[in-house]
Order: sequence, then C-alpha cells, then structure tokens
Amino acid sequence: MAVDLNGISVFLAVAEARSFRVAAENLGVTRPAVSQTIRRLEDRLGVALVQRTTRSVSLTEAGERLYQRVAPAISEVGLALDATADRDSSPSGLLRLAVSSIAEQFISGPLLARFADTFPAVQVDVTVTDEEFDIVAEGYDAGVRLGEVIDQDMIAVPVSGEQRQGAFAAPSYIERFGKPEHPSELSAHRCIGWRPAPHSAPYRWEFGQHGREFDVAVDPQITTNDMWLMIRTACAGGGITFGMEDTFKPYVESGQLVPLLQEYCPPFAGFFLYYPSRRNLPPKLRALVDHVRRSR
Repeated sequence: MAVDLNGISVFLAVAEARSFRVAAENLGVTRPAVSQTIRRLEDRLGVALVQRTTRSVSLTEAGERLYQRVAPAISEVGLALDATADRDSSPSGLLRLAVSSIAEQFISGPLLARFADTFPAVQVDVTVTDEEFDIVAEGYDAGVRLGEVIDQDMIAVPVSGEQRQGAFAAPSYIERFGKPEHPSELSAHRCIGWRPAPHSAPYRWEFGQHGREFDVAVDPQITTNDMWLMIRTACAGGGITFGMEDTFKPYVESGQLVPLLQEYCPPFAGFFLYYPSRRNLPPKLRALVDHVRRSR
C-alpha cells in the first residue's frame, strides 16, 4: 500500500488537536479539507480512525494504535530533515565548553584562535573547571578532559598525544633539601599539592614501576586549586610540586624547574574533546570536532 503522507500529516494534526477546526488552523487549510482528507484515509485503510460528535473529536481504537506508531516515526523524519538543513548551514551561535585546567594544549590559545578565525559566527564560551559534573545537564555542548575520566557513553576525539605527569622542583630547593630517589621519599619533603575543589582531599600523586601503578598520598605544606600558583611557588623554591609534563615544560627549558623521579612517570592516554552521542550534531559543534581532528 502506497503511503499517503498528506493524509497521515492531517490525521496527526487532528489527533493532537482533538479538533478539526484547530487542526485546520494549524495546517492553514479549511475545515472541510481536513474532513475530506481524513475520510479518504479511512476509506483507503478500511477502518474508522476518528469519532466525531457535535461537541468533541476522539480517536477510535484503530486510530489510537495508528497514532502511537506513526507519530514517533514522523517526528524522526522531521528531525532528519532539520539536521540535513542544519548540516548545510554555516556554523553559528554560542558554543559552551567545559575544559580541565590542565588541558594545556587546548586552552593555551593557538587551537582556539584558529577555530575563531575560521568560524567567526561562532561564539566560544570556555569554562575552565576541574569539577566533575554532567555537561549535558549543565548546558554545555562539549568538554575537554583526560580520557580515563570520561564516561563511556560519550564520543571522544583526541586533542593531544600521550601525556606524562611528573614531579618538579627549583634548583634552589634541590640545593637545600636534595632530590628524592623514590616516590616513597616524598613524605620527607616539602610538597605543593593540588585539589580540584575547596572541600576535596589533595590529589594523590600517581606513579608507575615495572608496569605496576601506585600512588602516594603526600602531605602538602601548600595546597591549592590553582596550577599557576603551584608553578610560581615551586619556581621560588617553595617545594616539590606535581602535574602534567606539558604544563611545566617551559619552566624546565628555562632552568627554573628540574624534573624529578622521571623513571617512575610512565606515559598514558592524553586529553579528549568529548560530547554526547547524538545522531545529528549542531553545525557549531561539528565544526569544532572537525577542526580538532584536522589539528591533530
């Protein structure tokens, strides 16, 4: 049986409005036209779909079954048509991103600057945060975090290559207190620690040896959620600190900091742009995903 899409559309309008008059107004046609279309559809199917009285309109049992099965399918068709139109439209609008404070390669500037230059109609709002939350529930389009902490139901696109963490101290600190030879010796040193939020415990420093991962709960003399405060304090000789190798690289190259315990700092999967699994991405988000892939 050939599908009468016009008849189905009119039927859905009547089913949702429970009124021939309102359905006609919504469709921009006359009431007799709606009535005739419903009658032709019923004749074609050989079953009554709508019960009419002078006061009300309701669906028959067959009409209710048809409505329950057809309405979702028509909705999907509408979404597909909208997505096709969106795909061909120019990316624009507000793009909200939640980015980890240690995602150095993403928030350092060049990648975002090139994206802004390529897509001037997209306004990018970046919130730098280390709090864990549902980006969808909070109204964000996407986020950037370490791959190991991203939920499995998210789509993830690499933003960086493999990463390493490490311990670092200023030459002046090493001259006064020496170097730890093993992570277990950190408890005897002044440490500068990091915590993601005011009421959370300091981050446990993670290491590896002979393929076995382990962590050390240092007792920091100074704790903060600000990576730059950690770096500045370490550069001033305030203690040993710990973080992503890329973040500390400029200070190591300038001689302000010295890497420590490198043999206990194996590489691991890096940062990813992640977003909800959707059939149809908004053009602004698709543009960012494609831009990240090209940059890699």
